[in-house]
Amino acid sequence: MLRHGLSGEESGPPQPRAVISLFPGDRPPDGPAPPPLPRSVPSRVVIPSIAVSAPLLPVGLDGDGWIEAPPAGDPDLAGWYANAPSPGERGTAVLVGHVDGRSGPAVFYGLGALEKGRTIRVTRVDGRTAIFEVYRIQVFDKRNFPARKVYGDTGRAELRVLTCGGVYAAGSGYTGNVVVFARMTGTADGNP
Repeated sequence: MLRHGLSGEESGPPQPRAVISLFPGDRPPDGPAPPPLPRSVPSRVVIPSIAVSAPLLPVGLDGDGWIEAPPAGDPDLAGWYANAPSPGERGTAVLVGHVDGRSGPAVFYGLGALEKGRTIRVTRVDGRTAIFEVYRIQVFDKRNFPARKVYGDTGRAELRVLTCGGVYAAGSGYTGNVVVFARMTGTADGNP
């Protein structure tokens, strides 16, 4: 699916330095949350600190039960898992995208370099933008992927952004997934 090494980057995509957590106890803060938004299809994700501005395509599950990646032929496209809450809705919304491909780096190539406290903005077709703050970044081994921890409902509007990560092996791909954990901190009307 993803092919590290074909992008000309000898060291591969950036990886989180270690488990990064802004809040004690590996959880988002308990303080007041902005009210969640009603369900609406997301149309674009913007992560200014890593120069991401990508259209979103609804995706489902593949034959093995993993969230589908967007089509590999468009490296600048990200996916929204349509069977989960929409970004801004109460619950955990999930965005996915390729880290690289045959033509080089893809939409979430820089995801592992994202830092806690940074902003992710998701524009929705209802004209609202859900604004999220990153509070944790981690690489999880695909063989022991903690789905409940990653996708679980925290009782507020949250976002997870995933791409491949860890070590790359020819024939089997990446050993893990980079997962960004973010919480909604606000909303805006109009485009990001």
